[in-house]
Amino acid sequence: MTLLRKPLGASGLVHHITPENAGWGYVGFDLWRLAEGEDASGTTGGREVILVLVEGKAHIRAAGRDWGVMGERLSVFEKSAPHCLYLPPGADWQAVAEGPVVLAVCSAPSQGGHPARRIGPEGITLTQRGIGGNTRFINNIAMENEDYADSLLVTEVFTPSGNWSSYPPHRHDEDDFPNMTYLEETYYHRLNPAQGYGIQRVFTEDGSLDETMAVSDGDVVLVPKGHHPCGVPYGYEMYYLNVMAGPIRKWRYKNHPDHDWIWQRDNA
Repeated sequence: MTLLRKPLGASGLVHHITPENAGWGYVGFDLWRLAEGEDASGTTGGREVILVLVEGKAHIRAAGRDWGVMGERLSVFEKSAPHCLYLPPGADWQAVAEGPVVLAVCSAPSQGGHPARRIGPEGITLTQRGIGGNTRFINNIAMENEDYADSLLVTEVFTPSGNWSSYPPHRHDEDDFPNMTYLEETYYHRLNPAQGYGIQRVFTEDGSLDETMAVSDGDVVLVPKGHHPCGVPYGYEMYYLNVMAGPIRKWRYKNHPDHDWIWQRDNA
């Protein structure tokens, strides 16, 4: 499995990650880059989808409704709350760009238990997590406390210059609720300024998987198992959009035993 996925091009469908080409069972992630007047479309099939207007504005028609123009921020680094749309299985959708647009299509299996609905910007508040060089800021789009979906967990994270994120290293790769949940995960990375880079390591405690990657603006990292911290050098800030899914829509994880002392100290 190749964990680091580079964009397929500069426009149109630039990422197309499916359970089949990722070698796992749950998470799907597409990313579209559209110019004004261009459109993206699809059908959810047997899956649920959350459309995230990462950047720009688009006129959305989906699930038999006209949702109007969605989106507000022109850059993710404005850090304002995103405009998103949840779609159940069996729904068609179309997005027509009103200016440059970056649109994420997050998907996972679904039993069809939730109706189409807007998510955000109301109700999404930028919140701090961590302290010191572990400080980052979170926009929770659809985590488990919001009953928006059957499988999907989606969130945005902003990591300031020189800081670490998804840290201390943690994993969620065992179906052992309530101790841990099995969740596959994708990271869609952006850097500001765009010529920057970040570092992400994906590794297991037994060493069977251990990859350290330099991520560029627009890259996606797959996390099938193991710990997955990331950091950004001084002078640059990092954004990432996380998509998670597994057999249970709960986020339960364990920190790496060698590094859990950091969490214990900071939360004493």
